[in-house]
Amino acid sequence: MQKGHRIFLNIQAPGLFTVNNKNEKMIMSKILITGATGKLGSAVVNELVEKQGPANVSVLVRDPSKAAALKEKGVELVQGDYNDYQSLVKAFQGVDKLYFVSSSEIANRSQHHENVVKAATEAKVGHIIYTSFQRKTDDDSSPVAFVAAAHVLAENLIKESGLKFTLMKHALYADILPMFMGDQVLNSGVIFLPAGDGKASYTSRGDMASAGVAVLTSEGHDNKTYEISVDKSYSLTDIAAILTELSGKPVNYAAPDAETFTAALTQAGVPAQGILFPVSFCTAINQGEFDFPNTTLEKLIGRKPESIKDFLKKVYVPGLPS
Repeated sequence: MQKGHRIFLNIQAPGLFTVNNKNEKMIMSKILITGATGKLGSAVVNELVEKQGPANVSVLVRDPSKAAALKEKGVELVQGDYNDYQSLVKAFQGVDKLYFVSSSEIANRSQHHENVVKAATEAKVGHIIYTSFQRKTDDDSSPVAFVAAAHVLAENLIKESGLKFTLMKHALYADILPMFMGDQVLNSGVIFLPAGDGKASYTSRGDMASAGVAVLTSEGHDNKTYEISVDKSYSLTDIAAILTELSGKPVNYAAPDAETFTAALTQAGVPAQGILFPVSFCTAINQGEFDFPNTTLEKLIGRKPESIKDFLKKVYVPGLPS
Protein backbone atom coordinates (compact mmCIF):
# COMPACT_ATOMS: atom_id res chain seq x y z
CA MET A 1 0.00 0.00 0.00
CA GLN A 2 1.35 3.43 -0.89
CA LYS A 3 1.95 5.93 1.85
CA GLY A 4 -1.27 7.67 2.76
CA HIS A 5 -3.30 5.15 0.77
CA ARG A 6 -6.66 4.49 2.32
CA ILE A 7 -9.60 2.47 1.20
CA PHE A 8 -13.20 2.45 2.33
CA LEU A 9 -15.80 -0.20 1.66
CA ASN A 10 -19.42 0.81 1.71
CA ILE A 11 -21.89 -2.02 2.19
CA GLN A 12 -25.64 -1.83 2.49
CA ALA A 13 -26.01 -4.97 4.51
CA PRO A 14 -29.15 -6.91 3.57
CA GLY A 15 -29.19 -8.65 6.92
CA LEU A 16 -29.55 -5.42 8.87
CA PHE A 17 -32.92 -3.71 8.66
CA THR A 18 -36.07 -2.90 10.51
CA VAL A 19 -39.57 -3.68 9.27
CA ASN A 20 -42.58 -2.12 10.94
CA ASN A 21 -44.98 -4.34 9.01
CA LYS A 22 -44.82 -6.63 6.00
CA ASN A 23 -45.98 -3.89 3.61
CA GLU A 24 -43.41 -1.31 4.64
CA LYS A 25 -40.06 -0.81 2.92
CA MET A 26 -37.01 -2.33 4.60
CA ILE A 27 -34.53 0.22 5.99
CA MET A 28 -31.01 -0.99 5.23
CA SER A 29 -28.01 -0.31 7.48
CA LYS A 30 -25.17 1.29 5.56
CA ILE A 31 -21.75 -0.04 6.56
CA LEU A 32 -18.46 1.63 5.69
CA ILE A 33 -15.10 -0.08 6.18
CA THR A 34 -11.76 1.71 6.09
CA GLY A 35 -8.42 0.09 5.38
CA ALA A 36 -10.03 -2.45 3.06
CA THR A 37 -6.82 -3.24 1.14
CA GLY A 38 -4.90 -3.95 4.35
CA LYS A 39 -4.80 -7.39 5.94
CA LEU A 40 -7.36 -6.72 8.67
CA GLY A 41 -9.71 -4.60 6.56
CA SER A 42 -9.65 -7.04 3.64
CA ALA A 43 -10.43 -9.92 5.99
CA VAL A 44 -13.45 -8.00 7.28
CA VAL A 45 -14.50 -7.19 3.72
CA ASN A 46 -14.21 -10.79 2.57
CA GLU A 47 -16.22 -12.17 5.48
CA LEU A 48 -18.91 -9.49 5.14
CA VAL A 49 -19.27 -10.01 1.39
CA GLU A 50 -19.36 -13.78 1.85
CA LYS A 51 -21.99 -13.39 4.52
CA GLN A 52 -24.16 -10.76 2.86
CA GLY A 53 -23.17 -10.56 -0.81
CA PRO A 54 -21.45 -7.82 -2.86
CA ALA A 55 -24.56 -5.86 -3.83
CA ASN A 56 -24.59 -2.11 -3.07
CA VAL A 57 -20.87 -2.04 -2.28
CA SER A 58 -18.63 0.96 -3.03
CA VAL A 59 -14.95 1.46 -2.21
CA LEU A 60 -13.17 4.78 -1.67
CA VAL A 61 -9.45 4.67 -2.53
CA ARG A 62 -6.60 7.09 -2.99
CA ASP A 63 -5.23 5.01 -5.86
CA PRO A 64 -7.87 2.86 -7.59
CA SER A 65 -5.16 0.73 -9.22
CA LYS A 66 -4.39 -0.67 -5.76
CA ALA A 67 -7.93 -1.99 -5.37
CA ALA A 68 -8.23 -4.23 -8.42
CA ALA A 69 -9.13 -7.25 -6.29
CA LEU A 70 -12.05 -5.38 -4.75
CA LYS A 71 -13.16 -4.10 -8.14
CA GLU A 72 -13.27 -7.69 -9.37
CA LYS A 73 -15.78 -8.38 -6.61
CA GLY A 74 -18.09 -5.94 -8.36
CA VAL A 75 -17.63 -2.99 -6.01
CA GLU A 76 -17.47 0.61 -7.17
CA LEU A 77 -14.17 2.45 -6.65
CA VAL A 78 -14.22 6.09 -5.50
CA GLN A 79 -11.18 8.16 -4.54
CA GLY A 80 -10.55 9.30 -0.95
CA ASP A 81 -7.84 9.59 1.70
CA TYR A 82 -7.28 9.87 5.48
CA ASN A 83 -5.26 13.01 4.67
CA ASP A 84 -8.20 14.62 2.84
CA TYR A 85 -10.72 15.70 5.47
CA GLN A 86 -13.41 16.77 3.01
CA SER A 87 -13.21 13.45 1.18
CA LEU A 88 -13.91 11.73 4.48
CA VAL A 89 -16.89 13.93 5.26
CA LYS A 90 -18.30 13.14 1.82
CA ALA A 91 -17.62 9.41 2.20
CA PHE A 92 -19.26 9.22 5.62
CA GLN A 93 -22.56 10.80 4.58
CA GLY A 94 -25.47 8.50 5.44
CA VAL A 95 -23.26 5.86 7.07
CA ASP A 96 -24.90 3.92 9.87
CA LYS A 97 -21.88 1.87 10.95
CA LEU A 98 -18.26 2.86 10.33
CA TYR A 99 -15.54 0.23 10.81
CA PHE A 100 -12.52 2.44 11.40
CA VAL A 101 -9.18 0.67 10.95
CA SER A 102 -6.39 2.63 12.62
CA SER A 103 -3.87 4.31 10.34
CA SER A 104 -0.72 2.37 9.45
CA GLU A 105 1.42 5.51 9.18
CA ILE A 106 3.02 6.03 12.59
CA ALA A 107 4.26 9.54 11.78
CA ASN A 108 0.86 10.79 10.59
CA ARG A 109 -1.40 8.52 12.59
CA SER A 110 -2.65 11.08 15.13
CA GLN A 111 -3.69 13.54 12.42
CA HIS A 112 -5.33 10.75 10.42
CA HIS A 113 -7.31 9.62 13.45
CA GLU A 114 -8.40 13.15 14.23
CA ASN A 115 -9.53 13.63 10.62
CA VAL A 116 -11.57 10.43 10.63
CA VAL A 117 -13.31 11.03 13.95
CA LYS A 118 -14.09 14.69 13.24
CA ALA A 119 -15.35 13.84 9.75
CA ALA A 120 -17.53 11.07 11.17
CA THR A 121 -18.92 13.53 13.68
CA GLU A 122 -19.61 16.16 11.02
CA ALA A 123 -21.26 13.56 8.79
CA LYS A 124 -23.35 12.31 11.73
CA VAL A 125 -22.27 8.68 11.38
CA GLY A 126 -24.59 6.43 13.34
CA HIS A 127 -22.02 4.20 15.02
CA ILE A 128 -18.21 4.06 14.88
CA ILE A 129 -16.33 0.80 15.51
CA TYR A 130 -12.64 1.51 16.12
CA THR A 131 -9.77 -0.99 15.98
CA SER A 132 -7.62 -0.02 18.96
CA PHE A 133 -5.16 -2.21 20.86
CA GLN A 134 -4.73 -3.64 24.32
CA ARG A 135 -2.23 -2.01 26.64
CA LYS A 136 -1.68 -1.52 30.36
CA THR A 137 -0.18 1.97 30.19
CA ASP A 138 -1.53 5.03 28.37
CA ASP A 139 1.13 7.60 29.22
CA ASP A 140 4.67 8.24 27.98
CA SER A 141 6.16 5.70 30.39
CA SER A 142 4.95 2.89 28.11
CA PRO A 143 7.68 1.27 25.97
CA VAL A 144 5.23 1.48 23.07
CA ALA A 145 4.02 5.03 23.71
CA PHE A 146 4.95 5.94 20.12
CA VAL A 147 2.21 3.53 18.99
CA ALA A 148 -0.22 3.94 21.88
CA ALA A 149 -0.52 7.73 21.73
CA ALA A 150 -2.59 7.82 18.53
CA HIS A 151 -4.88 5.07 19.82
CA VAL A 152 -5.45 6.93 23.09
CA LEU A 153 -6.20 10.07 21.10
CA ALA A 154 -8.67 8.27 18.83
CA GLU A 155 -10.46 6.63 21.75
CA ASN A 156 -10.82 9.95 23.59
CA LEU A 157 -12.01 11.78 20.48
CA ILE A 158 -14.57 9.07 19.79
CA LYS A 159 -15.88 9.11 23.36
CA GLU A 160 -16.13 12.92 23.25
CA SER A 161 -17.81 12.97 19.82
CA GLY A 162 -21.29 12.07 20.99
CA LEU A 163 -21.43 9.25 18.44
CA LYS A 164 -22.35 5.72 19.38
CA PHE A 165 -19.16 3.71 19.49
CA THR A 166 -17.57 0.32 20.04
CA LEU A 167 -13.87 0.17 20.89
CA MET A 168 -12.25 -3.08 19.77
CA LYS A 169 -9.09 -3.34 21.85
CA HIS A 170 -7.13 -5.91 19.87
CA ALA A 171 -4.54 -8.15 21.47
CA LEU A 172 -1.09 -8.47 19.93
CA TYR A 173 -1.44 -10.11 16.54
CA ALA A 174 -0.18 -13.68 16.56
CA ASP A 175 1.66 -12.64 13.37
CA ILE A 176 4.13 -10.71 15.52
CA LEU A 177 5.68 -13.99 16.65
CA PRO A 178 7.02 -15.16 13.24
CA MET A 179 7.86 -11.53 12.46
CA PHE A 180 10.13 -11.35 15.52
CA MET A 181 11.32 -14.98 15.68
CA GLY A 182 12.08 -15.26 11.96
CA ASP A 183 11.52 -18.11 9.52
CA GLN A 184 14.61 -20.08 10.59
CA VAL A 185 13.77 -20.52 14.26
CA LEU A 186 13.27 -24.28 13.89
CA ASN A 187 16.70 -24.59 12.28
CA SER A 188 18.49 -22.33 14.75
CA GLY A 189 16.65 -23.82 17.72
CA VAL A 190 16.69 -20.47 19.51
CA ILE A 191 14.20 -17.68 20.11
CA PHE A 192 16.40 -14.64 20.80
CA LEU A 193 14.19 -11.80 22.03
CA PRO A 194 14.25 -9.47 25.08
CA ALA A 195 10.76 -10.28 26.41
CA GLY A 196 11.84 -11.86 29.70
CA ASP A 197 9.10 -13.93 31.33
CA GLY A 198 6.34 -11.63 30.10
CA LYS A 199 3.18 -13.02 28.61
CA ALA A 200 0.75 -11.84 25.94
CA SER A 201 -2.57 -13.11 24.63
CA TYR A 202 -1.51 -13.49 20.99
CA THR A 203 -4.58 -13.60 18.74
CA SER A 204 -5.07 -14.26 15.03
CA ARG A 205 -6.00 -11.40 12.72
CA GLY A 206 -8.70 -13.55 11.17
CA ASP A 207 -10.51 -13.90 14.48
CA MET A 208 -10.24 -10.16 15.07
CA ALA A 209 -11.87 -9.63 11.68
CA SER A 210 -14.65 -12.06 12.58
CA ALA A 211 -15.26 -10.08 15.78
CA GLY A 212 -15.56 -6.91 13.69
CA VAL A 213 -18.09 -8.56 11.38
CA ALA A 214 -20.06 -9.76 14.40
CA VAL A 215 -20.31 -6.21 15.77
CA LEU A 216 -21.19 -4.78 12.34
CA THR A 217 -23.97 -7.29 11.74
CA SER A 218 -25.63 -7.37 15.15
CA GLU A 219 -26.94 -4.98 17.76
CA GLY A 220 -26.24 -4.39 21.44
CA HIS A 221 -22.71 -2.98 21.10
CA ASP A 222 -23.40 0.71 21.67
CA ASN A 223 -20.79 2.54 23.75
CA LYS A 224 -18.93 -0.61 24.73
CA THR A 225 -15.24 -1.46 24.92
CA TYR A 226 -14.27 -5.02 24.07
CA GLU A 227 -11.02 -6.82 24.87
CA ILE A 228 -10.46 -8.85 21.69
CA SER A 229 -8.12 -11.65 22.68
CA VAL A 230 -7.88 -15.37 23.30
CA ASP A 231 -8.50 -16.62 26.82
CA LYS A 232 -4.88 -17.57 27.61
CA SER A 233 -1.58 -15.73 27.62
CA TYR A 234 1.79 -17.20 26.69
CA SER A 235 5.42 -16.45 27.46
CA LEU A 236 8.13 -17.03 24.87
CA THR A 237 9.21 -20.02 26.94
CA ASP A 238 5.72 -21.39 26.29
CA ILE A 239 6.06 -20.59 22.58
CA ALA A 240 9.41 -22.42 22.43
CA ALA A 241 7.82 -25.49 24.03
CA ILE A 242 4.97 -25.44 21.50
CA LEU A 243 7.40 -25.18 18.58
CA THR A 244 9.40 -28.09 20.01
CA GLU A 245 6.26 -30.20 20.29
CA LEU A 246 5.07 -29.35 16.79
CA SER A 247 8.37 -29.79 14.98
CA GLY A 248 10.08 -32.49 16.99
CA LYS A 249 13.15 -30.22 17.04
CA PRO A 250 14.43 -28.64 20.27
CA VAL A 251 13.69 -24.92 20.44
CA ASN A 252 14.83 -22.90 23.42
CA TYR A 253 14.16 -19.36 24.50
CA ALA A 254 17.17 -17.13 25.15
CA ALA A 255 16.08 -13.98 26.95
CA PRO A 256 18.76 -11.31 26.52
CA ASP A 257 18.26 -7.91 28.05
CA ALA A 258 17.37 -5.08 25.68
CA GLU A 259 20.94 -3.75 25.59
CA THR A 260 22.44 -7.13 24.63
CA PHE A 261 19.75 -7.66 22.00
CA THR A 262 20.31 -4.20 20.54
CA ALA A 263 24.06 -4.71 20.42
CA ALA A 264 23.70 -8.08 18.68
CA LEU A 265 21.37 -6.69 16.00
CA THR A 266 23.52 -3.61 15.52
CA GLN A 267 26.57 -5.81 14.99
CA ALA A 268 24.55 -7.84 12.46
CA GLY A 269 23.93 -4.65 10.49
CA VAL A 270 20.28 -4.07 11.39
CA PRO A 271 19.49 -0.31 11.24
CA ALA A 272 18.38 1.46 14.41
CA GLN A 273 14.82 1.92 13.14
CA GLY A 274 14.59 -1.81 12.50
CA ILE A 275 15.65 -2.55 16.06
CA LEU A 276 13.28 -0.08 17.72
CA PHE A 277 10.10 -2.02 16.99
CA PRO A 278 11.10 -5.44 18.41
CA VAL A 279 12.92 -3.91 21.38
CA SER A 280 9.96 -1.69 22.28
CA PHE A 281 7.33 -4.40 21.95
CA CYS A 282 9.40 -7.09 23.67
CA THR A 283 10.11 -4.70 26.55
CA ALA A 284 6.38 -4.03 26.77
CA ILE A 285 5.64 -7.76 26.76
CA ASN A 286 8.16 -8.20 29.58
CA GLN A 287 6.31 -5.51 31.56
CA GLY A 288 2.93 -7.16 31.08
CA GLU A 289 1.55 -4.49 28.73
CA PHE A 290 -0.35 -7.04 26.61
CA ASP A 291 -1.35 -9.69 29.15
CA PHE A 292 -5.15 -9.48 28.85
CA PRO A 293 -6.69 -12.91 28.25
CA ASN A 294 -10.44 -12.66 27.77
CA THR A 295 -13.50 -14.61 26.62
CA THR A 296 -15.29 -11.74 24.85
CA LEU A 297 -13.87 -12.71 21.45
CA GLU A 298 -15.22 -16.24 21.72
CA LYS A 299 -18.64 -14.91 22.70
CA LEU A 300 -18.73 -12.46 19.79
CA ILE A 301 -17.75 -14.94 17.08
CA GLY A 302 -19.66 -17.89 18.52
CA ARG A 303 -16.75 -20.36 18.39
CA LYS A 304 -13.35 -21.03 19.87
CA PRO A 305 -10.74 -18.64 18.45
CA GLU A 306 -7.70 -20.08 16.69
CA SER A 307 -5.23 -21.34 19.29
CA ILE A 308 -1.63 -20.17 19.25
CA LYS A 309 -0.60 -23.79 18.69
CA ASP A 310 -2.73 -24.03 15.55
CA PHE A 311 -1.43 -20.67 14.35
CA LEU A 312 2.21 -21.71 14.81
CA LYS A 313 1.56 -25.06 13.14
CA LYS A 314 0.13 -23.26 10.12
CA VAL A 315 3.18 -20.99 9.90
CA TYR A 316 6.06 -23.33 10.74
CA VAL A 317 4.88 -26.89 10.05
CA PRO A 318 2.00 -26.50 7.57
CA GLY A 319 2.20 -30.13 6.42
CA LEU A 320 1.62 -31.52 9.90
CA PRO A 321 -1.68 -33.48 10.12
CA SER A 322 -4.33 -32.02 12.39
